[in-house]
Amino acid sequence: MATGFKIAEPLEYHRSFLKENCRPDGRGLSEFRTTTLNVGSISTADGSALVKIGNTTIICGIKAELANPTAEAPGKGYIVPNVDLPPLCSSRFRPGPPGEQAQAASQFIADVIESSEVIKAEDLCVDRGKLCWVLYCDIMCLDYDGNILDACIIALLAALKNTQLPEVTVNKETCSPEVNLEKRQRLHIHKHPASASFCVFDDSILIVDPTAEEESLSTAHLTVVTDEGGRLCSVHKPGGTSLSGEKLQECINRATARQREIHKLIDKVLDSVKTMK
Repeated sequence: MATGFKIAEPLEYHRSFLKENCRPDGRGLSEFRTTTLNVGSISTADGSALVKIGNTTIICGIKAELANPTAEAPGKGYIVPNVDLPPLCSSRFRPGPPGEQAQAASQFIADVIESSEVIKAEDLCVDRGKLCWVLYCDIMCLDYDGNILDACIIALLAALKNTQLPEVTVNKETCSPEVNLEKRQRLHIHKHPASASFCVFDDSILIVDPTAEEESLSTAHLTVVTDEGGRLCSVHKPGGTSLSGEKLQECINRATARQREIHKLIDKVLDSVKTMK
């Protein structure tokens, strides 16, 4: 009976739970799904991480390449994020060039990298005007069940913290770079941004960490990014119904608490990997 109701009237089915302040999967309105993290799972990458938030699964691999800095920024390297939502992760995605959601996610990640200053582009400079590192951050969704942005940011941050770059020196006589793969150095992570994503039901009920079904039934989406200093790095709200200042503040408070949880989780996983080596 419940299954028939769920299929025939999905919105009414969700509303019957929301008015009891809970959700079909048993969570409270402001409760995240279980979040797990592994690092270093891609041996061919310079850094990697696999994140699961409920069923949503994201993997991030980072590949570092040497390049010439741009003329406008001779003392800076750069970071190139790319989010891939292949048909493998959900039947909603089609083969071919990146769709609108994947492009929007890539742009969102690029904006967060810049606004949060997670890495300073100057740190990626090897020889001013001549040589710098480019970090290609490939983020792929393996299983889509809502809230990919939160998972993408955790995967990116954990992969960056897992990345080790080889030592590079420029030969003064030949002016060519010499790479020492034996000597590697970790990236300097300046900030630890984390996000919390929300959906609004019936223009008034706020839920955190929505599943794919909850996303499809909601009237608005919102993602709030904060760092460990409690600084607001980004607020991403692609259309939908408006939110009151009070509701927005509620989201920011929840995002700040989530940032602390994620920062702890990443440090714990990275420490356990160090002790295993």
